[in-house]
This record gives sequence, C-alpha cells and structure tokens, in this order.
Amino acid sequence: MIERMRKLNLIALSYERDRTLDVLERTGAAEIKLRAEEEGTRPLQEEGGELAARLASWEEALDLLTREAVKYAKAHDVKDFSPNGEISVSYAEFLAARNNLSAVEEIVKEIGLLAGERDAALAERARLERAAAAALPYRSARKFTSYTDTKHTVTKLGLVPANLWETCRQQLDGLSLAAYQADGEGENVLLSVTVHKSALAEAELILGAAGFTACPYRDDCTGEELLLSLGERVRAEEERAARAEEKLFGLSPSVKELKIGCDALRFELEKAEQAEKMRGTERTFLLEAFVPAAKENDVKAALDGSGITVFYEFSDPAEDEFIPTLLKNNKVVENFETITNMYSPPNARELDPNTVMSFFYSLFIGFIMADVGYGLMMMLGGGFLYYKNRARQKGGIKSLAGVFAIGGVFAVIWGFLFNSILGMQFLPFTVMPDAQSEMYNLVGISIPGVLVISLLIGVVQLAAGYLCKCAQLWRRGKPLDGILDGGIWALFSVGAELAIVGLVEEFHLSFLAAAGGILAGAMLVVAVFTAGRHEKLLGKFTKGFGSLYGLINYFTDVLSYIRLYGLMLTGAVIAQIISQYSVSFLTSGSALVVVGAVLMVVGHVFNLAISLLGAYIHTARLQYVEFFGRFYEGEGELFVPLGSARKYVRVV
Repeated sequence: MIERMRKLNLIALSYERDRTLDVLERTGAAEIKLRAEEEGTRPLQEEGGELAARLASWEEALDLLTREAVKYAKAHDVKDFSPNGEISVSYAEFLAARNNLSAVEEIVKEIGLLAGERDAALAERARLERAAAAALPYRSARKFTSYTDTKHTVTKLGLVPANLWETCRQQLDGLSLAAYQADGEGENVLLSVTVHKSALAEAELILGAAGFTACPYRDDCTGEELLLSLGERVRAEEERAARAEEKLFGLSPSVKELKIGCDALRFELEKAEQAEKMRGTERTFLLEAFVPAAKENDVKAALDGSGITVFYEFSDPAEDEFIPTLLKNNKVVENFETITNMYSPPNARELDPNTVMSFFYSLFIGFIMADVGYGLMMMLGGGFLYYKNRARQKGGIKSLAGVFAIGGVFAVIWGFLFNSILGMQFLPFTVMPDAQSEMYNLVGISIPGVLVISLLIGVVQLAAGYLCKCAQLWRRGKPLDGILDGGIWALFSVGAELAIVGLVEEFHLSFLAAAGGILAGAMLVVAVFTAGRHEKLLGKFTKGFGSLYGLINYFTDVLSYIRLYGLMLTGAVIAQIISQYSVSFLTSGSALVVVGAVLMVVGHVFNLAISLLGAYIHTARLQYVEFFGRFYEGEGELFVPLGSARKYVRVV
C-alpha cells in the first residue's frame, strides 16, 4: 500500500530554524521539499562545506580505529570483539551525542595522534632496518675511528663487489708500498687498505676500477657494536609502534560513541544542506515538507509542544505536484519491495504492485526449485539470515533472505506436487506430470506437460496484471477506462486460459475449448471496437487495428513463461543425477561411501545456489517485463524523511 501524503507549509523566525528542524527530525515523518520562488523572499545559502569536511575526517578516524582494533584483536586472540555492524540507541542517547560533539572531536584527535605516532614509529623502524642492512658488511670492522691516516700513509675502509675482488687483490699485491686486509662473504668484501702517500694515486685507480665504496661511518664503535645499536633502535621503534597500537585498541570502546557522533554530525550536515530548499525573509524562514497523512497529527503535536513560535498549515498536494512514495506493507510483502525498487519505485499516485507481485514471485521461485529438500534448505537458510538481521531496516540481505525463505515454502508445496526430494521420488503417487518424460497433446502437437503448465501460469499472471490496471484506473475515477482497458483484457486472458485447458487432451475438458474461445473472441471484439474511443475520426479505426496487432505481443509474452519450465527442468535433472550417483556410492560398501556423502552435500548445495541465482534473475525479469508491462508506471522516488540519512545508528 502507498501512504497518502499531505503537504506541510511552515513559517518561523530565522533563529528558530535549527530547533524547528530538530522537532521535525524527531517525528521521522517530514521530507523537506524545494519551495517555489515567492515575491519578497530569497533563497537561503547552503552552509555545509565545513561540516562535510569535518564529517569526512571523523569517518576516516572511525574506519582507522575499527580496522586497527580488529587487526589487534585478531593478532592477540581477543575473544568476543566485534566493532562492526549497525548499533541501536535510544533517542535520548542520540540527542545527548548531538549536544556533546566536542567529546567526539577529542576522540578523533586522539586517534589521529596515536595513528601518527604509530606510523612515525613504523617509518623510523623501516629506515633503521635499511641502515642495518647497509651496515651488515661492516660487522667485522674494528672501531671505525681506528682507521686513521698518519703523516706518511693513508688508510681507506670500504666495500668492493665480490665479483671484482680477485682482480683488485692481484693489483694490490703488486703495490710495494701498500698493505690491505680483506674480510666478508656474500655480495661485498670489506677491504681496509693502508698505502704510502707516494702510491696513493695508483691505489685510488685500482680501487676505483674495482668499484670501491668508501665507508660512511666515523663512529667510535666496532661494526658489531654499530649493528647491535641499530638492532636496539629497531626494537625500540617496534615497541613504540606496539604501544601506540595498544592505545588505539584501548580506544575501541569509543567506536559506539564515534558512530553515534558521526551520525549526529551527519544530521547537522543534513540540516545545513536543507537550507537551499527553503526561502527566507529578513527575519523568517519558509519551509515546505511532505508528511504521511497518518503522521499528520504527530507532527502537529510535536510542533505545538515545541515552544517555538511557528505558523503552519497542512494541505493536499496539487494534482501536478510530484509526491515521494512511502510504501507500507506487512512483514511478508515488504521483503519484495526491494525487487520492485530495483526496477523503479512506484509513483505515489498509482497502485502498489508489491502485494500481487510478491505472490507470483514466490510462486515462480517455488515452481523453478520444485523440490521439498531444496525448499526446506531455502526456508531454514533464509529464515536464519532473516532472523540474524532482524534488527536491520528492510532491504539488503534481510529482504533477500526473506524472499528466499518465503520462496522455500512454495518450493516445498511444488515439491510435493512433483513428488521430488533432492531429485528423488518419495511418494507413491505424483500429482504433476513428470518434467522429463510426460507429454501433453495440444491440438495434436505433443508438448512437455510441465511446459503447458508454465504457459497456463503465465496467462494467469497476465490476467492479474490487467486486473491491476483496471483497479488503478478505477481508483483514479475512470471506471469505464478501467473496464475497457483492463477488465476486458483480463477476461480475454481467462478465455485464453480455458481454451488452452480444453485443447489439452489429457485434461478431458474439451467443452472448455469452445467456451474459452467464445469468451476470448467476444472480449477481443469489444477491445477492438472500444480501443479508439478517445481518438478522433481515423484514429478510432487505427487504434482498434492496433489492438489486434497487440495480440502478437500478448502471445509473445505468454511464451516468455517457458523459461519457468526450462529452469525447473535443468535443476531437476541435475538434482536427479547427483542423487543417483551419491546413492550408488553410499550403497557400494567400499571407500566410495565417503565420496558419495561429499557428492550428496556439495552437489546439492551447488545446484541449489545455481538454481536460486537463475530463479531470482529470471523471475524478476518476468515481473519487470511481462507483469509490470500491463499496468505499472513507476518513476517514483522513495520518501526520505529528515534525519533518516544515518549510516551506523538505528534510533529506537
């Protein structure tokens, strides 16, 4: 059902704007609309730039704290820690957070400082590790200050690539006024050369050709001591980073407070952004909003009891005014609203299709699965997921789980009718024809029986679509149009249905063929002669012939329901094969028993998943094209009340 909307027109003093929006937000029943230009008023300026930047920094801090806390808890095996997910708070808690945003700001700053401390420590540790890797070839060096020059000699300490060392050694051996000491393994050789100043130039040529790199260290320590010092500094930085991470984890209880604060700040931003929809004078602001008719008294009571000096009135929206859509259905049907909304939300002035659509959607999913075992798995799995997410608002995984659970009920019913449990027969009788082998004779043509049933189901849904069109036009004060554009075609569909049943020899109801044909033919004649009733002159005739041409589209749409048979047959054959092989392995009395058990579980779970995916997509396609094509207009926008743009918190 689509809720009827009323329009609120409100005027209050400019300095009361924030309080007024708070009052409307608390009702959860007012969507601010763009107010038209009016003489003597001016548009208000949007003021959310600074708040948007602040909110972005808060959410960045929340994301960082959550991510690091989860990582810390996993690394340190902290039990029962889960900072993710939506949280529920009272309105008093939410209001308190809005009045104390400075406390959240302090938490954000502390998170930033700790994260900066941790990052600085990790960066310094990485730098020290690189320094330690560079100093490793000098492990065997004496104190670096001992490699000094004298009055007549020069001492050089550094590294020579190992692949050039042999050539360098031979050339150094040829220098009579030089002495050297070499040590090291791996890619470099640690070389200490003491050479007389008279042979310095020649020695430098030899070392240069060998790729000699001078030692950068001048510390009063040995190479071993240098490495130990660097190692201690690395460990110190690791400890500094660990302390910062521990302190970050210590802030994890603040995740709830930070989430509430983010959504509270988001509301402040929302209020600031709503300014551009309003208009103002020198001392007042003017606001218009849509309010569900059922909530009108609640909004009146909230405004009257707020203590704010405000003038307001309620009125019905204009005929040509765009109205947001608020859907109000029971717990079963609301699961299917997401499917309709994926196509397009209904507009506020049409019939809500979800009640009728939900029945056919469940019927079709059940028909495609048509297995007691699969139906029970859908009911249990979908029901578990729905219960687990029961606190969430409708939509998402919650609604999808509900759709599958309800579809599972229909799958169990169809499973009994087709006598199938995991692809195996379990009853001594079968109501429905065998999907693989049993054929029906339709006007002398042999057709799979289940295919004929699929077509009959399709005609029923098309008739329901025309009845929805009839009801929609009737509600709009056009009963004649409803009867002629919807009711007549619904009766035509009934006639076509009866004719098909009468033409199937196995039904033994041949008398229905003539009755159905007469009904369908009579309704077609009426449709042809009344199709152009709103046209002029030639249009009256062309419109009538156009309706005849529309029969092609009608029968094409009926044929689209063959996909129900195709998907059902595919899943049934795969289920049967899996069960046959599994049972043969399980009864073999050999090690293949294990293979049979694994095949039974994995095979059927895989088939269920693939079949459900196909059923979900193709059943939606039948609703969008064949069913909605009869009456549905769509192009609506869902009602979004002020303050509902919360991301982390559900206010109860």
